Amino acid sequence: MSTQDNPFDQEELLEIVENQLADNEPVKVKETLLRLTMKGMAREEAVEYIACALSLEIIDVVENGQPFNHKRYAAHLDTLPEMPWLEE
Repeated sequence: MSTQDNPFDQEELLEIVENQLADNEPVKVKETLLRLTMKGMAREEAVEYIACALSLEIIDVVENGQPFNHKRYAAHLDTLPEMPWLEE
């Protein structure tokens, strides 16, 4: 997955994550932020990691016409800060 494949720029992705956090929807996003920051990661960096997981789902929606997969998004959030999907 290259950044060229991503239909959103980094700022848009970060805004979406911030909206998810503000709306507490999905709850897993806030849980992931808390988990990462409690392990010592800066909030800004944690939000960027979450945006990476989000971008993976958005790319799948755009490229494959699939509906947003909330279960897979949650599974990717659980793996952070590791990103094994980058190796696929």
